[in-house]
Amino acid sequence: MGRIPEPELMDDPKQAEAYARADFEAENQGFIERFKEYFPEFSQGTVLDLGCGPGDIPIRFAKFYQACQVIGIDASAPMIQLGEQAVKEAGLSDRITLRCERYEEVAGARIADAVISNSLLHHLPNPLQFWQKIRQLVRPGAPVLVMDLLRPDSPEAAQAIVDQYAANEQDILRRDFYNSLLAAFTEDEIGSQLARMNLTRLLIDIPDDRHWVVGGLIY
Repeated sequence: MGRIPEPELMDDPKQAEAYARADFEAENQGFIERFKEYFPEFSQGTVLDLGCGPGDIPIRFAKFYQACQVIGIDASAPMIQLGEQAVKEAGLSDRITLRCERYEEVAGARIADAVISNSLLHHLPNPLQFWQKIRQLVRPGAPVLVMDLLRPDSPEAAQAIVDQYAANEQDILRRDFYNSLLAAFTEDEIGSQLARMNLTRLLIDIPDDRHWVVGGLIY
């Protein structure tokens, strides 16, 4: 099945609200646990979260890494509004900053001690630009962890995944999940992207039937 791109931004307030209310605890906490496993010596610094959505991963990250400042970037204003509310309620406004900004417009070079990203790449028309931006933003030797959806072999397989993992979610979230699966990349496509950007130090893992993970240090 070929990739079917979807809109780059989740800028419908109803979309953002449904996403924020969805149960992503297992995925998001698993993302933090994987970062800890991959980078056991990391403990402090400035961390960029590209495509931070409603702020759940920045909050989880800041709670565990209490010597870190986390900057979350998302181009969806409704997502940032929900995220800022969540950050305030968590009492972490002093260590988490959320910015409504496209990832490619983030200014500076070698400004981050780590970069994380979950479920952004499948929204993007130019994945190579994403990997190039990460290379630009991180300091040498910085950890990078990226996770996203894995495109199934067919629309029927995508629908089966939606039915299995989002059976009790709102219709709007089920629709977005299905479209996101169709817009996602395969393991081979991710490998090709990394090779073209000379990022083969980063390793690809397939932890389950619907995600891929790329992690490693960038020099």
